[in-house]
This record gives sequence, C-alpha cells and structure tokens, in this order.
Amino acid sequence: MGVVYAGIRVTDLERSLRFYREGLGLAEEGRGTMSHGGTFVGLVDPETKFRLELNYYPPGSPYARPYSVGEGLDHLGVVVPDARAAIERLRRMGARVVVEAWRENDRYWIGFVEDPDGIWIEVQDPSGDAAPTGPSAPS
Repeated sequence: MGVVYAGIRVTDLERSLRFYREGLGLAEEGRGTMSHGGTFVGLVDPETKFRLELNYYPPGSPYARPYSVGEGLDHLGVVVPDARAAIERLRRMGARVVVEAWRENDRYWIGFVEDPDGIWIEVQDPSGDAAPTGPSAPS
C-alpha cells in the first residue's frame, strides 16, 4: 500500500497544463476521457516520480465545480533549486504570489503561489544554498 498520486480539479485544462509543465517542470505521461465526459491528464515529476492528475469536468458535469479555498486541500509542496527564482518565473507566467519567499530559520527559502484555480503551491529550496536574489524574511 502507498500513496501514488494526487488528483486536483481544474477549470481550464490548457492553462493548468502550462502552469504545471512549464512552471513546475512536470512531464505529461498520459491522458484520457472519463465515462461522464471529463478529461484527465497524468503528470509526473521526472526527479521525484510524484504524480499529479489534472481533472477537467465540462460545464454541466456534476463534478464541474471550482476549487474552494479551505475545503480540504491545504497546499501542494514542490522542491526547487532556487525558490525565489522559481516564484519569479511563475509570477511572470501570471501566477499570483500569495506569500513572498522568505528565509525560514536560516535553513531554506520558502514561499507560496496560487495555481490557475487558486490551489496554493508551496515552493521551497531546502538546501538554502541559493544566492540571494529576492526579498529577505518577512517582518
């Protein structure tokens, strides 16, 4: 037994694919159609092998509801070589930065962005070795 993937509901499949593929470096590993007309796309992190399934439900589907902040899923976490650079890249792609990167306990940089549907993504650099390129810890 083991956790093999997480599935999230998305309202615009192409927009979400751009965010997760170009913004976070996940690779598409397959897609298909659900019996009720929805579409799923499987993504995988080439490094960690974590899998994320994007689920799109067309208008009229009983599952076609937007993500509601605070109703179960708190956030997804990603590890990157440089959190500040990754957050800035995502910002340039249109992501909303909800918490600017800060230095946590002098050990690593961490910050939060929203994916296109409002799901918070924790972006962190656990090594703490990245050269300063952004803001310092919040006051």
